[in-house]
Amino acid sequence: MPAPYDEHPAEQPRGPRRLPTLLALLLLVLAGCTTSPHGDKPTPGPSAGRWQPEPGVAWQWQLSGRLDPTVDVPVYDIDGFDRPKSAVDDLHRRGRKVICYLSTGAWEDFRPDAGKFPKSVLGRGNGWDGERWLDIRRTDILEPLMAVRIDMCRTKGFDAVEPDNMDGYANTTGFPLTAADQLRYNRLIARLAHDRGMSVGLKNDLDQIPQLVGDFDFAVNEQCAEHGECEEMTPLIEAGKAVFHVEYELKTSEFCPEARRLKLSSMLKKYELGVWRVPC
Repeated sequence: MPAPYDEHPAEQPRGPRRLPTLLALLLLVLAGCTTSPHGDKPTPGPSAGRWQPEPGVAWQWQLSGRLDPTVDVPVYDIDGFDRPKSAVDDLHRRGRKVICYLSTGAWEDFRPDAGKFPKSVLGRGNGWDGERWLDIRRTDILEPLMAVRIDMCRTKGFDAVEPDNMDGYANTTGFPLTAADQLRYNRLIARLAHDRGMSVGLKNDLDQIPQLVGDFDFAVNEQCAEHGECEEMTPLIEAGKAVFHVEYELKTSEFCPEARRLKLSSMLKKYELGVWRVPC
């Protein structure tokens, strides 16, 4: 058995390199950037250097407990704060791609940067101990905080980011959030990841998949089968983008046939998201 991973302080991240203006413009043209019809920000075109997981790829999602790197799957999704760079490096040596789990739509009182969030952006609890929804309209405050978090993922060598709690507008947050607020914020998070060369996944937020399918590289979904919503993932699959899906309450016989038909990357997990898994 491998030794438990120890925490190591992340190195100070470097900012993105700045290319000369003409060269930067040329690269943007070659990359095929287009303007999104749904917002002010450009939607990045395909990037040869960015990982693009394909529909049906197997995965492991472990956010708690001692990390087990031996599950024979090509993709791991692990906590960005809790796991050190050595854990990411080890998974890479084993041939895995590694996703960095972060909460970008809710505040967590147990994170090392919790004190940097002013009380003005903290809303109602989201149902988990120590967590509160964020006022995603306040991008002047949240953008630099999230940029530092995503820099941490990059410094540790992650291939992608899973930003959680990306559907506050559909919940009781304590703020009058709108669908337009959510689209704007979700695209901001996607851009922050893409600017750092990493892929990014859309977490839940099913109603906005048609508007956001071009901004995200994959999706992570919980319990779409239990709620009869898995068909709503189709635009992502048709775009050649993986949908990493888990169920907690159903038997595999109740959701795996549909998951295979829809080409979802599905498995049964327990709520604590430890090592245990039963894939479809």
